[in-house]
Amino acid sequence: MENLRVLFSEEEINARIDEMAEQINRDYEGKTIKIIGILKGGVYFMCALSKRIKVPVMIDFMCVSSYGNSTHDQGFIELKKDLEDDIRYEDVLVVEDIIDTGKTLTYLMEELRTRKPASLKLCTLLDKPDRRVPEADVKVDYVGFTIPDKFVVGYGLDYAQKYRNLPYIGVVEFE
Repeated sequence: MENLRVLFSEEEINARIDEMAEQINRDYEGKTIKIIGILKGGVYFMCALSKRIKVPVMIDFMCVSSYGNSTHDQGFIELKKDLEDDIRYEDVLVVEDIIDTGKTLTYLMEELRTRKPASLKLCTLLDKPDRRVPEADVKVDYVGFTIPDKFVVGYGLDYAQKYRNLPYIGVVEFE
């Protein structure tokens, strides 16, 4: 059995996404952004963020997994869905819900660099740097919240496909 404790309210999340969008609008002024949303959890954050971005936006999706139905990294990375469009010469912003060990995003960003985008940046709602592994080389350009090493759900984040639809981010406490 699991209990949930609110870490960030819906209001706190919305205020932070507003701030992030303002920075992205300044950084990409005069450009078009190709946003790559990372499925499944990243779609909630990507939608909320993209609605606040004022420069032209195109979207595509990828699905990369290393977890399955577990709270711990399974030690493998699988590309489950690739992009539909070419990103060569595009200004690309990868939008993720959470960066944990960094292994999945290291793999993903290296793969995307080989496709020769004009620029490639990373945006995450949550960053958990205490879990970063030494071999992960992840530069995060936009961070919503830096969080402690706790298992969190809500706002797209799940535990065994549950809790994604919560409008807040909560810490899961297992009994």
